[in-house]
Amino acid sequence: MNKKILCFMAVFISALTFGQEITGKWNGLLKVQGMQVRIVFNIFKTENRFSATMDSPDQKVNGIPVTTTAFENSVLKLEIKDAGITYEGTLNKDQIITGNFKQGGQNIALDLSREVVKKDIIVRAQEPQKPYPYYTEDVAFENKIDNVVLAGTLSLPQKEGNFPVVILISGSGKQNRDEEILGHKPFLVLADYLTRKGIGVLRFDDRGAGKSTGDFSKATTADFSKDVEAAVVYLKTRKEINKNKIGLVGHSEGGVINAIVAGNSKDINYIVSLAGPGLRGDKLLLLQRELIERQMGISETEILKSKDVYSGVYKIILNSTSNDEKLKTEVSNYFKSKLGVTTTDDQLTIMSESVLNPWMYYFLRFDPTTAFKKVKCPVLALNGSKDLQVPAEVNLQAVKTAVLSGGNKKVTTKNLPDLNHFFQECKTGSPAEYGAIEQTFSPIALEEISGWILSQVK
Repeated sequence: MNKKILCFMAVFISALTFGQEITGKWNGLLKVQGMQVRIVFNIFKTENRFSATMDSPDQKVNGIPVTTTAFENSVLKLEIKDAGITYEGTLNKDQIITGNFKQGGQNIALDLSREVVKKDIIVRAQEPQKPYPYYTEDVAFENKIDNVVLAGTLSLPQKEGNFPVVILISGSGKQNRDEEILGHKPFLVLADYLTRKGIGVLRFDDRGAGKSTGDFSKATTADFSKDVEAAVVYLKTRKEINKNKIGLVGHSEGGVINAIVAGNSKDINYIVSLAGPGLRGDKLLLLQRELIERQMGISETEILKSKDVYSGVYKIILNSTSNDEKLKTEVSNYFKSKLGVTTTDDQLTIMSESVLNPWMYYFLRFDPTTAFKKVKCPVLALNGSKDLQVPAEVNLQAVKTAVLSGGNKKVTTKNLPDLNHFFQECKTGSPAEYGAIEQTFSPIALEEISGWILSQVK
C-alpha cells in the first residue's frame, strides 16, 4: 500500500486575484535528509479564481487537492491545510519560481519550473553490483488470458542445475521488477540475497511498467494474479526449475495476490506475505489514513472529519452493484455535500476518480480473508511493528485467523520490531522516511525470509 502516503481530503479555496500567466504544470525536486521527491503543482484558472492540485510521482500519489491557491504580484502561495503543507515562491522572468516548501516544521528550498526534473542517481549500500556471483537472464512470458507480455529477470544460483524458485510480487502502484521507490530497489536486494542462498528468483515488471505490455490503469488485483499465474506456467517450462518447489513472495498488495494464486493452484509449494493485507480494503485504508495523519501531526478533529468523509464514500461504493455513471454521480454529489458548494467540478472529478478507478473500486470491496482461507500450502506472514500502511498486529491476526479457518495449520506470523512497511529499520514508520533511510531491506527480515524458505525446500 506503498503508494498512498500524503493526505488529500481538503478542498480547494479560490484565490482572489490573477497576475501574470501561472497556469499549467510546475515541477520541482525536494531534497531532504538524503531523500529526493519530485513534486508537481498543477495550477488551473476558472472564471475569477485559481485552484491547484499536487502530484508526488515518486510516492505514486496524484491529484492532492490544494486548499488555498493565490497568485499576486508574481508571488505564488499554496496551502494543503490538512497535510500541514505550504509553499511560497516568486516567479521570475526566466519562468522559474524560487521558493520554500514547508511541512512538519521543516523549511525546504524548492524551485519550480516548466521543465520535467530528474532525480540525482543514488547508489544504496545494499544494492548489488555486477558482476553477480550467479546467473541472470532477461526473460519474457505471456498472460494469454489478457494478452499481456511480462518482462523480467530470472536469477539462478548457477546456469546449470535444478533449483527451487520464488516469484516476487510487487505492491500497489505501477512497479518495475525491482519494486523501485524513492531510490531504493528492495526486490533487487531480496533477489540477490535469496539467489546467493541457493534459491532461484523470478521478478518482473508490472503490466504497463518497464518492458511489460498491457494497460496498468485498467487492471485490478484479480488481473495481477493472472500475471503471476502466467509466471508459474512459464517456470514450469524451464529445466533449471524444481517444479515441486515453486514459492511466492509478495509485498503489500503482492502479499494477498500470492494467496489468491496459491488458493487456486496446486503448483505452489509455499507463500510468504510481506505486509500483505488481511483486512478488507475499505477498513485497511481508513486505518492507514488515520495512523499516517496522526503521525504527521494533524489534529484529532481533522482526523475525525477525514474518517467521516471517507468512511461515507466507501460505504456508498460497498453498497454499489457496478462502477457505472450512476455511481460516479452519487459519489460526486456526496463529496460536494460533505465539502461544500465551493468545490469545483474539476476538484470533484479528481476526488471521485481517486476512489472509483478500477483498481481502487476492486480493492475497497475485496476481503483478503477469502483468499487466505483457500491456501493449503505453508504460509509465512511478516509485518514490521512500525508499519503505518498495513498495521502489524491487527493485520497478522487477520491473516492467521483466515488461514486457520480454512483448515491449514501451517501458518507462521511474525511482527518484526522497528521495521516499516518496506522492512527498513526506522524511527517512526512514516512513509516520509522511506527515501531518507539508507538501508533498503533489514538484514533481520532478509534472514527471516530466506531461513524459512530454505526450511520449506530442503
